[in-house]
Amino acid sequence: MNDSKITSSEHNAEYSIDELARVAGATVRNVRAYQDRGILPPPERRGRSGIYTHAHLARLRMIGQLLGRGYSIANIGELIAAWEQGQDVSQLLGLESAITSPWSDETPTYYEALELLSFFGKDVTQEEILQACQLGIIEFVGDGTRFKVASPRLLHVGKELVSLGLPLKELLLIIDGLRDNVNRVANMFVEVIARLIDTSGKKNIPSRAETAHLAEIIWKMRPLADVAVDAEVARAMELAINNYFGERLDSIMQNINNKESKNV
Repeated sequence: MNDSKITSSEHNAEYSIDELARVAGATVRNVRAYQDRGILPPPERRGRSGIYTHAHLARLRMIGQLLGRGYSIANIGELIAAWEQGQDVSQLLGLESAITSPWSDETPTYYEALELLSFFGKDVTQEEILQACQLGIIEFVGDGTRFKVASPRLLHVGKELVSLGLPLKELLLIIDGLRDNVNRVANMFVEVIARLIDTSGKKNIPSRAETAHLAEIIWKMRPLADVAVDAEVARAMELAINNYFGERLDSIMQNINNKESKNV
């Protein structure tokens, strides 16, 4: 696998079985079950401890995603077995990592409910809280007295905009609309890449060269997608600001000129 595609912290990370399950969003029971079925490699033994690495994390994430797409454990086992018999397993792991590694380097943060609510003022409503949960911006933890925030950067932006006077309800509607548009564009982008690059089809196993190329393309898409979205949002915001506030500025200047003319 191409280690340069993985952050040094992730590449060097080591996990106990509990830590691996937590980071991957799985359960310890499932980790053990996957090992028993042969679709997750056993850990490295160090004394009485089992140590897992980024390779196990990539595999576990891939298993979760394939299960989410409707593949059975048996299907996944057959896929991995076919790869291990006819392919370089390191290339499979490289593709696993390219597909399943998070696209953001953000680390979720946790807040007590009262602390989080204080960010948005005393007038925040239950409807707004539920809408934020539906959008995945916040997530109830435990008994509901704590919240998980998946994107601290997005939370910070929300706090700043609300402090500038933008109602939280309106902000959530904007995020909802933005999410729909971004999801649509992302799906269009991936479908084009898949059609041009992943020519083997979903039911066939790609060759070694195709696998390596597909992983490389996915890694390269990450920064390019960020740049493309940033550029388009900047262009759209500039156009929207100029369209509205440009006319507003013209109106203000015209009123000033009219008053000056009357005073002459």
